[in-house]
Amino acid sequence: MSVEVEQRSTADELGLYEQMAVIRGTEKAAHDLFLKGLVKGTTHLAAGHEAVAVGTSAALNPDDYVFATYRGHHHAIARGATPEECLAELMQKATGVCRAKGGSMHLTKAEFGMLGSYAIVGAHLPMANGAAWSAKMRGSGQVAVAFFGDGATNIGAFHEALNLAAVWKLPVVFVCENNRYMEYTPIGSVTAVPNPAADRAAGNGMPGVLVDGNDVLAVRETVGEAVARARRGEGPTVVEALTYRHFGHSRTDPAKYRPSEEVQEWMARDPLLVSRQRLVDGGVSESDVDAADGRAAEVVAAASAAAQAAPAADPAQAYTDVWADGGWSWRN
Repeated sequence: MSVEVEQRSTADELGLYEQMAVIRGTEKAAHDLFLKGLVKGTTHLAAGHEAVAVGTSAALNPDDYVFATYRGHHHAIARGATPEECLAELMQKATGVCRAKGGSMHLTKAEFGMLGSYAIVGAHLPMANGAAWSAKMRGSGQVAVAFFGDGATNIGAFHEALNLAAVWKLPVVFVCENNRYMEYTPIGSVTAVPNPAADRAAGNGMPGVLVDGNDVLAVRETVGEAVARARRGEGPTVVEALTYRHFGHSRTDPAKYRPSEEVQEWMARDPLLVSRQRLVDGGVSESDVDAADGRAAEVVAAASAAAQAAPAADPAQAYTDVWADGGWSWRN
């Protein structure tokens, strides 16, 4: 690798690191706002999963499609939603990314290809097939990505989506965020194969690939290969990213069911720590990485303040944006 290429690669990773730091800070802000009583309902935080969202997004084109789970703050921000509009959405503010219609579990930013996060486990995988089918029919070269958790691999829609994607050779990539637990149950205790997503791929006629989900560069490379395969018309791929959530399943879950040794092991493999160490080993100064952390903190602080100061959503707007024309009336 030439010095110029190496420098560009290092600068590139520093940018990915900063993006992960912004997401981590936004998740913490959501946590703090919830504890203050400013976020109604619950939240499903993705702290620890940042490398999967950021690495995947880095492998996509701006017009590609993304479908996410209810644990989707990191996906939305990685695709272009701002921390401010995400936090405002959680607080039912008029400036929210969905104008307070979605809340924590339904973040959408269609102009950036973020076609929603979905609360029904596995339900969005067939939807990703639909977007991929549209791209194939139009010859647009676009690819659809469906993020899902390990728990979705035991849902019928997962198997149905994989089969149809393979039969029609759809340009879709299925990215499993395997954090070892389906809500409160270890995925290994209810699944016959060691890798619940990747090991099921071959039975549906497609490649299944494992990747370190806490390494943003590894995720970008692995997903990039799957995306390139899809664009060439060679069909779908299952990517299983091994990662770990830092919090419980939701804000009501203290996660006491996880062994302390396991938690310590995974916390030591925090994606931000992994990236920081590689940057420093590659010649980036600690002060430069700290500066990235500082910039991220400023972005999040400003976003939190602006979201808290924003006006509440207007109930009169509740039925707008339901149809493409902005109306709400049912059509025959």
